[in-house]
Amino acid sequence: MDTDEPLIRARGLEKRFGDFEAVKGIDFDVHRGESFGFLGPNGAGKSSTMRMVGAVSPVTGGELRLFGLDPATDGKAIRARLGVVPQQDQLDEMLNVEDNLVIYGRYFDISYAESRAQARKLLEFVQLEDRATSKIMPLSGGMKRRVTIARSLMNDPEILLLDEPTTGLDPQARHVLWDRLYRLKQQGVTLVLTTHYMDEAEQLCDRLVIMDEGRIVAEGPPAELIRVHSPREVLELRYPAGANAEQGPALEGIGARQEVLPDRVLVYADDGEAALSEVHRRGASPESALVRRSSLEDVFLRLTGRTLVE
Repeated sequence: MDTDEPLIRARGLEKRFGDFEAVKGIDFDVHRGESFGFLGPNGAGKSSTMRMVGAVSPVTGGELRLFGLDPATDGKAIRARLGVVPQQDQLDEMLNVEDNLVIYGRYFDISYAESRAQARKLLEFVQLEDRATSKIMPLSGGMKRRVTIARSLMNDPEILLLDEPTTGLDPQARHVLWDRLYRLKQQGVTLVLTTHYMDEAEQLCDRLVIMDEGRIVAEGPPAELIRVHSPREVLELRYPAGANAEQGPALEGIGARQEVLPDRVLVYADDGEAALSEVHRRGASPESALVRRSSLEDVFLRLTGRTLVE
């Protein structure tokens, strides 16, 4: 395979389940050594895309190549070069932590001795070497996630697929996981992940696509997407329940634009403090106000008309 060729190439990629179109003709490339993300709400088509990329769900239409190979005919060869971290951990609770990894390694015809050595090395990498003989059940959610990541690396994959890697984890566990994934990227592993957390996408992804209803609505590095699609700052205004929409006339013309959400009004402006001063000057003072920088969630709201958590 030409080193300049993308590791993953999709053109007009489609996935249908009967009459339902989950993925509606998307194009994307993933290059060696990068961290590439699919950002979007539940039901956007992210997981359906990942299952096709993982060569476990057949392509309905379009073209998909991994390592220059076709998943329809070379699925086994492709899967041998992938690591997969599914949404659910799927660990064997009858086995201890190390044996979960060793047994998984045997599926790739790695010898028992080599599998055992690889498992110990990977448990050290995910900082769980002291839990090698522990059962799975008593582990925290973050620990189980790290075991799953270690297991996915048993075959030294060239691409690691991560489907919603930190869903359900507390902030500390998420940061530990982000650190391990960043280290993998530094070691040359190509990361492909789905997430509906905008901060995770900003932290982990060199480049991403925003998906909505089976389509790609934007693509690029996170900082570039924010720069292109949203002013520098966002002023969040909170008014009494049910009163947000009434503030529209008073806020008109402040900043570049406004978004009225059920729980708050967003004012997009290059200078959030100046926008807040103007709000007060007009007598539209809120119960509370917050100035923050624009995020990928604001980009998503601009492009789709709804928030990531809807």
